[in-house]
Amino acid sequence: MRNQDTQQKFMVDTCDVRGHIVQMDDTWRNAIARVDYPAPIRQVLGEAFAAAALLASTIKFDGKLTLQVRGEGPVYLLVVQVTDDGSLRGLARWHEDQELADASLETLFGSNARMIVTIEAKRNAESYQGIVPLESDNLAGALQAYFRTSEQLPTRLFLAVNESSAVGVLIQKLPTDERQAHDSDGWQRAAVLCETLTDEELCTEGSEVLLHRIFHEEQVRVFEPEPVRFHCSCSRERTDGMLAGLGKTEVHSILEEQGKVEIICEFCDAVYNYDKVDVAALFKGVATEVIAPLADDDGSEVTRH
Repeated sequence: MRNQDTQQKFMVDTCDVRGHIVQMDDTWRNAIARVDYPAPIRQVLGEAFAAAALLASTIKFDGKLTLQVRGEGPVYLLVVQVTDDGSLRGLARWHEDQELADASLETLFGSNARMIVTIEAKRNAESYQGIVPLESDNLAGALQAYFRTSEQLPTRLFLAVNESSAVGVLIQKLPTDERQAHDSDGWQRAAVLCETLTDEELCTEGSEVLLHRIFHEEQVRVFEPEPVRFHCSCSRERTDGMLAGLGKTEVHSILEEQGKVEIICEFCDAVYNYDKVDVAALFKGVATEVIAPLADDDGSEVTRH
């Protein structure tokens, strides 16, 4: 039976390989529920969800990891965030008047696109950011290049997406001091075996079935699965803070013009509406105001037509 919305580590001892599988079902459906993404964008966004979770699985961090792709093509922004507790959220932004011929990275993002990986710790640690050009036709290839640059460990990713699932498998050759089998063909054998998987198998079979199908002649250890979920940290409290940062004069100006103030979270498309009563309550007792820049932690924006 397939475990939905889980991530699971495994070791292929006879190949000196470590790996990780992530399978997202409700997580993926919730991520795209409010936006009608064109098929090529939906494909690469699903791959990014799986890839971000896999990337986070290879490091220890207390905070959030952000995977971004920025370019000058029809799609100008793709971003997925994953936290240390397995919560994910993400979005893509594109020029709706431009045609999308296929899902290749150059077609979607243009020839000068770049991928940015940022790790932000919650406390007492410096942030990390790595930037690499997109020099592959697909996201799996781009991330493999990133691993070659950042960790210098041979790494392979296998990503698959359909309407209801986003799935990924990552395998990585162990560092020299962690290898026990010392099989010179182990890494190549593991990579070739993983290449036999089809997208349909990845999207429909459980992790243990997949691992047995791939590595039934190898010695494999499988660890307990951990949950993943779609979760956005936007809230009414945060939007209250955004409006307070704008200041009473600006908020009342929007209210007079629109009849309401509407804030839309760019990550989950949740809508927060404020009428006259809400705005009056928000600024009750405020004698002075400070115009401050809007925080963009949640990607929320005030809608003003």
